[in-house]
Amino acid sequence: MNVRCAATLGLGLLLGGCAEPPPPEQGFAGLGRESAGFAAVVPGASLEFPADHGAHPDFRIEWWYVTANLSDAQGREYGVQWTLFRHALRPGADHPGWENGNLFLGHAGVTGEEVHRAAERLARGGVGQAGVEADPLRAWIDDWTLGGDPETGMQVHARGADFAYTLRLEPQGPLVLQGERGYSRKSAGGQASYYYSHPFLQATGTLELDGRRIEVRGPAWMDREWSSQPLAGDQQGWDWFSLRLDDGSRLMAFQLRHAGGARYLSGTWITADGEASALDGHLIALEPVAHTRVAGRQVPTVWRLAVRGRLAGVEVRALNPRAWMDLGTPYWEGPVRVAGAAGGVGYLEMTGY
Repeated sequence: MNVRCAATLGLGLLLGGCAEPPPPEQGFAGLGRESAGFAAVVPGASLEFPADHGAHPDFRIEWWYVTANLSDAQGREYGVQWTLFRHALRPGADHPGWENGNLFLGHAGVTGEEVHRAAERLARGGVGQAGVEADPLRAWIDDWTLGGDPETGMQVHARGADFAYTLRLEPQGPLVLQGERGYSRKSAGGQASYYYSHPFLQATGTLELDGRRIEVRGPAWMDREWSSQPLAGDQQGWDWFSLRLDDGSRLMAFQLRHAGGARYLSGTWITADGEASALDGHLIALEPVAHTRVAGRQVPTVWRLAVRGRLAGVEVRALNPRAWMDLGTPYWEGPVRVAGAAGGVGYLEMTGY
C-alpha cells in the first residue's frame, strides 16, 4: 500500500490506496460529509477536565495540536508544529485490537526563514501504535508524543528524516474556551465543533536541524477540537490565525471560504490575564495583501487584519512564505510575524489552495 496516498484524512485517511478528492458538497477533505450515527455538537454542553483532554470516540474527527514560535541564543526564529488527528471510520469504532476503526495521522514540522521540514505518521488505533489517554494526557503515534498535565506542564516530541525537536511546555495562564463556552460555530447552517485552547504556554527545549543541536525558547499554543461534521458541504478551505501580541493579549481568528466567494469569520479575543470574548464575524476585517507561488499554487502569505474595538490594522507576514506541508493532505502552515498597530508572533494555517 502506498502510505502517502493512504492519507486522505477527512481530514480523513482511507487505508487501502488512494482515493479521489471528495466532491465539493462534502467540503474540504470531506469534513462537510454527513455524519449520521456519530454524536452531534450542540450548544450549551459543558466541557469537563481532565476528561476532555482525552479522546471522544462518539465523535468522528478530533485533533491535538501544538504550535510554538521559538528563537535561539542568536535571535534566529523558528516555528514548530505537532498535530495528532483521530478519525473514526464508522460509529462505535472504539474496540480493542484490529477491530478498532479509529485511524490516526500525525503531522510535524519545523520552519525557519530559509528552511521548512515536515513529516507524517499513519496508524490504526487499538493495537498500541497510536492513541490518547486523558489523565495525565498522553497522545502518541509511534515515538511522537504529547504528554503531561496541560495545567501544570507537558512535553512534546517528534522526529523526521531531517529534523527533530523536544520541548517542555510550561503554562503561564489559563485554558480558554473558544466560541460560546467551547461551542465553536463554523457556518450559518449550524456546523460546529467543541474547541478549547491553551494559548499561554512557554516552550523551552531543543531542535535538531541539519546536524545541529539548537537550544530554543518562546511562546506556544495548544488547540483541542472535536466534531462529527465541522464544515458545511460547500466550504472549500480555511485560513486560521493564532496570534500572541506584545502586550500579552492573544487572538484566535479564522475564515472558512465557501464556493462562490462567501466567507464565514469568527474568533476569540483573549486578554493578557486570560479573559476570553467571542468575536462575531462582522467585527473581524481580514484580507490578503500579497501572495507567494508555492507548490504550483498562489497562496496568500501577507495579510491585513483588524478587530473592531480591539485591534487596529496589523500586517501578518509569513516568516517563510514557502512553508508548504507537502503531505498526504497538503496545506500551508508556518510561523508569522505581526507588525503595525501592534507587534507579535503567531501561527497561520491555510487549506484548500
